[in-house]
Amino acid sequence: MVKQTEAPISIDVAEESNPSTPVISVTEKPGTNRIFLSLAVASLTSALDLSAISNALPVIVNDLHGSQFVWVGSAYTLSSTAFLPMSGGLAQAFGRRPVILFSLLIFGIGSAMCGAAPSMNFLIAARTLQGVGGGGILSLTSIIISDLVPLQERGLYQGLIGFSWALATATGPLIGGALAQRGVWRWLFYLNLFTTTLAAICMLVLLRLKNPAGTIREKLARMDWIGNVIVIAASSSLLIALTWGGVQYPWSSPRVLAPLVLGVAGFGAFVYYEAKHAKHPLVPISLMSNRTTVSGYIQTFIMSIIMLAISYYLPVFYQACQGASPIATGVDAFGMAFTVAPVGIIVGASVAASKRYRPQLWIGWCFLLVGTGLLTLLEVDSARGMSIGFQAVSGVGLGLLLTTTFFPVLAPLPVSANAHAVAFLIFMRTFGQVWGVAVGATVLQNQLVKRLPEEFTAAFPQGVEIAYASVAVLGILPQPLQGEVRVAFANSLRVIWQVMIGMAGVGLGVSLTMKHVELRSTTDQEWDLDEKRAGADEERAALPLPVAVA
Repeated sequence: MVKQTEAPISIDVAEESNPSTPVISVTEKPGTNRIFLSLAVASLTSALDLSAISNALPVIVNDLHGSQFVWVGSAYTLSSTAFLPMSGGLAQAFGRRPVILFSLLIFGIGSAMCGAAPSMNFLIAARTLQGVGGGGILSLTSIIISDLVPLQERGLYQGLIGFSWALATATGPLIGGALAQRGVWRWLFYLNLFTTTLAAICMLVLLRLKNPAGTIREKLARMDWIGNVIVIAASSSLLIALTWGGVQYPWSSPRVLAPLVLGVAGFGAFVYYEAKHAKHPLVPISLMSNRTTVSGYIQTFIMSIIMLAISYYLPVFYQACQGASPIATGVDAFGMAFTVAPVGIIVGASVAASKRYRPQLWIGWCFLLVGTGLLTLLEVDSARGMSIGFQAVSGVGLGLLLTTTFFPVLAPLPVSANAHAVAFLIFMRTFGQVWGVAVGATVLQNQLVKRLPEEFTAAFPQGVEIAYASVAVLGILPQPLQGEVRVAFANSLRVIWQVMIGMAGVGLGVSLTMKHVELRSTTDQEWDLDEKRAGADEERAALPLPVAVA
């Protein structure tokens, strides 16, 4: 019977792997072609939706007569974040392929509901369901890569998967803008049905992985249900507070303070329960027992804040400050989109060749620090080439960081900890994305309230999130009012970039705490390809004991 790796609460980070868990050496290559085709399509499906929505959002808000623009993005990231830790536990109990297929199904249902949304509230609810599936897709994609590719080689493959993500990032705003400009934004969500179906077919036909033994009841018993309930409730409560605070209600409002306090207390309760009582911990506390892994998690969180703040609020700059159409905005965003992917592949290859990752991370933070600084120079009349060039600098930094933040997290840990460690890594990434959207929304809303002319803000009801609502009417404003509003947007967005400079500085400081840890050349064969496992079993039958390659 397959040994369950989530049962021990403690993980010895000094061991190469669990001695009772078979491993496979780097010389035994997995069947990468079909595997990474499947994973690339799944990654593209999730990323395309996330990147396209920001560019189409002003049109969607105007069409549905809504005002709470921030919830269209936050509802997705809230649900995906809250359910991410559960995806790792489900993958460990039921196997990788069933969970990623179920995630694709949920994502597809949510997409269909988004496309048919008759109101803003319905759209937000549908985005919540869609986020559950999207989070599972992200988590399982990374877990499967970690199962099949040794850490020494993972940089290259992670870069290749990142290419599909970057392709979606580059084309998503263009697709979203084109559909929004033609008044058919609903097809932005209906197109997900095609990509979701394609990804599911690829998974069914090409991705054949081992599933753990046991009955349904035995598998359900392996889940940390209490821990899941606590973390979902705590995440949801905290993220609601972050979304409302300073935008819809003052930070001192009971409507913000109550969920904020409950969320923080909930996370405290979660840590206590996982450390003291959980039989099958959702997040083994010993994952945090070394400073290199902790540094990697914090860097992932900070990098995600900056990445989402840039990708979410740069379209606002182009549309509100420079009067660009949604299609033109998608083209203008190419500066960052087309640098992230090539840099990610190159840096992944460099990690595979050099077996080192710290220099790449340090360089990435320096690029991101400079890139966010350059964004503060953007004005209403800034040249198009200047804005695209400034994006490219940030794109280089993000490309370096996206591919390499996995290594400090996983290098000190045994391969048997992959599922939980990777699921928590993706949790930190999406949690950071929520902060990126929420912090940016808070800054933008508060700055606009101060800077916009009173004669303009008087046209909006009290408490309305005016950032996206006002973009739709900018083009019909008379001069000089239109110019004043555009300048107010540029100055307000500059404050967001200044906040991101500070975040990048913190990220660079945290990266200096990492130790160099050798990258492993083994994988956990319990989660290998089905046919590959059979062949390796025959080889092991001739040996007295399984052999781990150091």
